Amino acid sequence: MDGQLLSDTFVELTDTMVAGFDVIDFLHVLTDRTVQLLDVSAAGLLLADPRGELRVVAASSEAARLLELFQLQNDQGPCLDCFRAGQPVAAADLNAEAKRWPRFASAAQEAGFAAVQALPMRLRDQVIGALNLFRATPGTFDRADVRVGQALADVATISLLHERSMRHSDALNEQLQTALHSRVVIEQAKGKLAERLGLDMAQAFSLMRDHARARNLRLADVAQSVIYGSETVTGLTAISSPQRLRRAEQTRQQPRPGPQPGP
Repeated sequence: MDGQLLSDTFVELTDTMVAGFDVIDFLHVLTDRTVQLLDVSAAGLLLADPRGELRVVAASSEAARLLELFQLQNDQGPCLDCFRAGQPVAAADLNAEAKRWPRFASAAQEAGFAAVQALPMRLRDQVIGALNLFRATPGTFDRADVRVGQALADVATISLLHERSMRHSDALNEQLQTALHSRVVIEQAKGKLAERLGLDMAQAFSLMRDHARARNLRLADVAQSVIYGSETVTGLTAISSPQRLRRAEQTRQQPRPGPQPGP
């Protein structure tokens, strides 16, 4: 494991907290760095809303995000079990978990994942969510990776709870509710931007995120501007690299498949 990257990650998470504490960006930093640091293919994060129901708030890839949504829609999977028990849940080979999570195990394998490790976001008896680690190959997760993953989840938990203590006693619930609303807005903006620029969903998200960081704006505010047209495509792409713009333009100019003539 890269010790320098690990220390840089904790510094970045701290910097994200200080700079206005943008919850969505903070949690995406967590999932992105988890994948970079650990021997995992993807990571997803669920947080409980004020009613105690889990919601997807961050994921390192679109495949992981969709699989997390699948867990919630089917009320089945390791992240749900982890959240409810407040304990880590592991599956070294999802092919052998058909009885425990029949629908989830099948969906995870179809998405290209063969093993999963869920880690609780908890402080003492309070559990506010869970961090899911996915891997494309079967096998037991390395103990050191699990410890680091739990440490990252703990840092995120403490950060969220600390923010609540700095504000009103119910600030965490308000913050989580705002994050959940922001997530909906961001997903809508991703779809609109992807369609207009010919990008995939991950590229559209990266474009908005880069723009938000370069202009010191909140990610949700940028997404809102995209939806209502107050932020132009030119304004978003102005900070992107020439290489990214060329890829987007080439993708946009490719002919889209239409109805095929009959025999």
